[in-house]
Amino acid sequence: MNRLVSWWDAHQIALYLVAIAVGAAIGLAAPGIAPLLEHSIEPVLMLLLFATFLAVPLIEVGQAFRDRRFLGAVLVANFAIVPLLAWALSRFVADDQGLLLGVLLVLLTPCIDYVIVFTGLAGGARAKLLAAAPLLMLLQLLLLPLYLFVFAGREVVGVIDVAPFAKAFLLLIVVPLAAAAAVQALARRHRSGRAIEGAMAGAMVPLMMLTLATVIGSQIAAVGSQIGTLARLLPLYTGFVVGAVLIGVAASRVTRLDTVSTRAVMFSVATRNSLVVLPLALALPDALAIAPLAVVTQTLVELIAMVVLVRLVPAIVPSRLIVP
Repeated sequence: MNRLVSWWDAHQIALYLVAIAVGAAIGLAAPGIAPLLEHSIEPVLMLLLFATFLAVPLIEVGQAFRDRRFLGAVLVANFAIVPLLAWALSRFVADDQGLLLGVLLVLLTPCIDYVIVFTGLAGGARAKLLAAAPLLMLLQLLLLPLYLFVFAGREVVGVIDVAPFAKAFLLLIVVPLAAAAAVQALARRHRSGRAIEGAMAGAMVPLMMLTLATVIGSQIAAVGSQIGTLARLLPLYTGFVVGAVLIGVAASRVTRLDTVSTRAVMFSVATRNSLVVLPLALALPDALAIAPLAVVTQTLVELIAMVVLVRLVPAIVPSRLIVP
């Protein structure tokens, strides 16, 4: 078993690409399975995050929360600089209110869940991002209506339901984090807790593959049905990733962060809260039915980008780098 775990750890990037391809193939070949896969996203993601949180000693989270320079870089980059980039990119679809709203919903909300996984894979400070998650969630909940009012107009604010944000925070952060804390406490006293820790650590790669395949498989057919319209978004979302990475590097240099913190900021800025805002988009009126597909398109672009960034970010910010 140890040999198998070592093998998939060494080949995880290739395996993630295979998982994306398998998910796409299943979703296109059997579009009727999409609703089942869509309902599976939350439990699969909860399991992945439980494994991720379990690998982070909770004492590190407490220490990370006191890192004001890191928190400052993450919050300023995500809520002061990124909104300007999101606004500029959204101008290219300002003629279509559904596309405009979908783009703004997803680009204005920083990720709080699987960004922690990808950050860890790239050698970034995942404990610091975990500590920042409650602040990121609270601020996007408070600021999203304001940004939508300014960027899209008053009429769109009234159709946004914030309940999915609270549900996502409970299911994707509170529940898996509490479960991980309980297992860590058990591991200090009993062998069974240590066994669970070992099993979940070994299962990280398969769980990430399952998450990628589930998300892609659940949404690829719907995106394909509107590919002509949604193709307009591909260069925008690609451009966002490039711009966000540069913003992350710049914010980290200004605040003089170390290598692992810089990598974490880069991932936080580049990764969006698509799985949380998707229910918001699905609750919009039928006249804006393209908005959730705009959100899903960003998810597809982002997942591929994250697999690339897991290898690219350590090259951009190597371990030997000392931020001046």
